[in-house]
Amino acid sequence: MKLAQNQVWKRGDDYLRIVQLERLEVRYKTITNLLSGDGTHHHVSKKEFCRLIKDAELLNQAEVRAAWLSGGVVQEAPELRD
Repeated sequence: MKLAQNQVWKRGDDYLRIVQLERLEVRYKTITNLLSGDGTHHHVSKKEFCRLIKDAELLNQAEVRAAWLSGGVVQEAPELRD
């Protein structure tokens, strides 16, 4: 598996998003709610990050979008009333 920037990994109830990828280091953000995007930034070696995602699932863009939409982003347009 090749790591890339902006990949989103699901590990338990948390999401890990790669913010910056360097030769030997990874900066990532742990997010509990994709809708809000609130989370904490971490800086680890690439080896440590690979150990973190060993039991995690890589989400493709469609799965990320579906997880984001299930957080309540999609709302029906309000009816126009006179």
